[in-house]
Amino acid sequence: MRIASYNVENLFDLHVNGREYHEYIPYTSWRWNATNYKKKLANISKVIHEMHCDIIALQEIESRRALKALQQALQRRGSYFPYMAITSKKATSVHVALLSKYPIIYAKELSVTSSRKYRNILETKIQIDSEYLYLFTNHWKAKSAPESRRIVSAKVLQKRLVQLGHDKNIILLGDFNSHYEEYRTFKKKRKHNNTKGITGINHILKTTLHRKAVTLQDLLTCKNCSYNLWYDIQKDQRWTHQYKGSKEALDSILITKGLYNQKALDYIPKSFSRFDPQYLFKRNKPYRWQRSRSYPRHHTGRGYSDHLPIYADFKIIDTNE
Repeated sequence: MRIASYNVENLFDLHVNGREYHEYIPYTSWRWNATNYKKKLANISKVIHEMHCDIIALQEIESRRALKALQQALQRRGSYFPYMAITSKKATSVHVALLSKYPIIYAKELSVTSSRKYRNILETKIQIDSEYLYLFTNHWKAKSAPESRRIVSAKVLQKRLVQLGHDKNIILLGDFNSHYEEYRTFKKKRKHNNTKGITGINHILKTTLHRKAVTLQDLLTCKNCSYNLWYDIQKDQRWTHQYKGSKEALDSILITKGLYNQKALDYIPKSFSRFDPQYLFKRNKPYRWQRSRSYPRHHTGRGYSDHLPIYADFKIIDTNE
């Protein structure tokens, strides 16, 4: 079973609800129209189809209408995801969502705060044969804001994990807007470090222990810890986004001890990877969805996303053998 995460960079539909970014208001000089919408759907569905995933967490989906259109675009390629979920309780411009080939038992939202400045977290419970898997799809506050804003989301998430118990099969994934070693990278950035060195992804979600990264073995003895799968690949590959020449792993997949205890459903070590075919790059950077440099500015119908997708493989263990 392959589970993936992908920030698709603003998949908006063609319905006006008043919360669109100005360049995605349909049928203006920006040319967000049926032609470019279909091209965006075709490009994103190509990426997901070629990843061969069974469950995919998505970020920056405007609506259930846009998610349904993506589901249909995937079906035309031969990838069937009959189950879907998306956040909808908060009136934000974009949402997090999930497509699954396995039945979704329930989907609910973790409210971070009542403010629109924070996106809700999507919790889904999925049935895998006789096992249950809990996925939490995230899109934390961007780095235009200090770390204290991301810590708010991290605390809500960790509180829910403690309620469930880290011995459950739990995956945390999505765009955390945090490097996998944020506690190292943000120390000298006054704009971000307003928390005296404490970070959401490393300290609150406990992916570090005594200033060292939590390992897979640590999961078995460390209370309420999570393991970041980035440590399973070579260091020079640990990035999904590039901004002003800086490469960061803003997207992550984290697991709890329930997925490394040899009991039922388990992560396959070293199976984590970026999905990075050459067509997803342009000038050695992610080939993001393109907008013209000339005026009037407009969508060109080319490109994919400013993030690279990530994925990991899991196995069902037959405990009766």
